[in-house]
Amino acid sequence: MSRVYLSLGSNIDRYRHIAAALDALALRFGELTISTVYESEAVGFAGSNFLNLVVGIETAESLADLSQTLKQIEDANGRDRSGPKFSPRTLDIDILTYDDFCGEAGGVQLPRDEITKNAFVLLPLSELAPEQRHPVAQKTYRSLWQEYDSAQQKLWAVSFEWRGRQISQLNTARQTSDD
Repeated sequence: MSRVYLSLGSNIDRYRHIAAALDALALRFGELTISTVYESEAVGFAGSNFLNLVVGIETAESLADLSQTLKQIEDANGRDRSGPKFSPRTLDIDILTYDDFCGEAGGVQLPRDEITKNAFVLLPLSELAPEQRHPVAQKTYRSLWQEYDSAQQKLWAVSFEWRGRQISQLNTARQTSDD
């Protein structure tokens, strides 16, 4: 079994699509480890705020098969692939790491560049795997987060409940509507 970390994001009917993604992942892979859910501003385009989190799974699927499975989950949640790369999303699921694999397989380049570039990926990953080392940088995700210039991207925890379980709680006075 391989340990995989996934980044989930949505800025269209966000709470519904993130919950649906968690349902689909749990059905397919069993127990999930789930980070705090964060809200962040859109990166690369002007758009509604995103909900973002990182999920850890165990899988026997190959990297290529896993990529196809995740695309099917995105498609089942209305993912439109015809628009520009940086655009609103019902659901975006990206493979961040697959064990310690480095390189390209099945059209997927790992570890994913966004780990060290985006707060909405690095912070939740540092929560789930603080002592795990980035396969290229060879620094722990905790130390990468501590070194990250968090002033460059706004990010805040939001309340999120899934299957009757409180996944995360609002930790600031700021929270947007539930779409």
